[in-house]
Amino acid sequence: MHQHQKELDDEEDSEEELITEEMLGDVEHLSREEYDVQEILADSFLDLDQLAEFLDELQQFKPKHDDKLNALVKLMKTDPVLKQNKVLIFTEFAETARYLRRQLVEAELQGVEEIDSTKKDRSTIIRRFAPYYNGSSSMALAEAGEQEIRVLISTDVLSEGLNLQDATRLINYDLHWNPVRLMQRIGRVDRRMNPRVEEKLLGDHPEQRELRGKIAYWNFLPPSELEELLQLFNRVTSKTLRISKTFGIEGKKLLHPEDDFEALKDFNHGYEGTQSSIEKMRLEYQQLFKDAPDLAGELDALPGRAFSGKQHPQKNSKALFFCWRLPKPDHDEKNPHGELVWTEAAGETGWYLYNLADDSIVDDPSQIVSIIRSLPETPRRCELQQSTLMEIRAKIEKHIKNTYLKKVQAPMGVKPVLKAWMELN
Repeated sequence: MHQHQKELDDEEDSEEELITEEMLGDVEHLSREEYDVQEILADSFLDLDQLAEFLDELQQFKPKHDDKLNALVKLMKTDPVLKQNKVLIFTEFAETARYLRRQLVEAELQGVEEIDSTKKDRSTIIRRFAPYYNGSSSMALAEAGEQEIRVLISTDVLSEGLNLQDATRLINYDLHWNPVRLMQRIGRVDRRMNPRVEEKLLGDHPEQRELRGKIAYWNFLPPSELEELLQLFNRVTSKTLRISKTFGIEGKKLLHPEDDFEALKDFNHGYEGTQSSIEKMRLEYQQLFKDAPDLAGELDALPGRAFSGKQHPQKNSKALFFCWRLPKPDHDEKNPHGELVWTEAAGETGWYLYNLADDSIVDDPSQIVSIIRSLPETPRRCELQQSTLMEIRAKIEKHIKNTYLKKVQAPMGVKPVLKAWMELN
């Protein structure tokens, strides 16, 4: 195996553009002669008129017409536990979270707050909602002049890696399409109890004794007419079954207790027993270590950043492969403010292939592995100029920022870590 290091200077992230280079690269230029532009414009104006009518209708819409909101308010005011104890409400969108806060406050519910990715005082809000499992107490909050939060409305910014088990009730105002996200939400309150914290909590709030260790939650499903179009329930149950069969996770904890998930086996019968491309890659990786017992030591001895090159399997093709470590919140490490620290060790690995011919970026490992796969006898081949490498690296960094970092709502300053790259000429 031939390896050597090649340093690329780190550059400051450029300002995010409204229209990215990736978007421009996908633009297809059409011939004007092939289309009736006047008819297209006329249809566009008709569409605008229709949108104007929709907007006019929306202006007439008031919270009192919001059946879903009204159902939430009724639930919060009639359920004997929800109307006086802590509850965590999850919604997918920040604007919905803010809307719910305004409406619940107007409905005269006490101790309501919301949190989303734009909040700067996230750790303070978390401590005010779950003081006992975040090193404080109701008395300590009162002495500091801080109001304890009883109802916390949140986007999925709180769905992973936080201790919120001061609460035992949870509401999914939006049913997320990803069952893993639902598990993460429920996991915020359904967590292992700390005996010392529990003793302190019950000492201050003995009325909570019957609630501790008993989790309850509600899922708001779309109206039947909308559900027929979205088929959201079927999508989630199908994905839940897949997860259950693969990892042994109990799917019945997600939706309705009476659901018979076994009856959904035929939703994708061909899936069971099928080996995915990623699983094949993992098995190949494990086999490498079996065939070469010294490989682990050789990998540990490699420099922090490894660079190489090889012939592209497709004739007259040029590409550049990058392997990045994408940080995630470390559940075992917190900063002085009590927030989780984003670390490389807790993160995941991302593969990216940049095709020089059309400036496209591929980030599916199953599409990349056959192109970069090498053997000890594979000849090394490096031809690209340093300036080209730096330019392409900057594009990949921007791509990661606009995709992965936005998706996980990474805070400012969190960046991916480049591990290895390879030319394909």
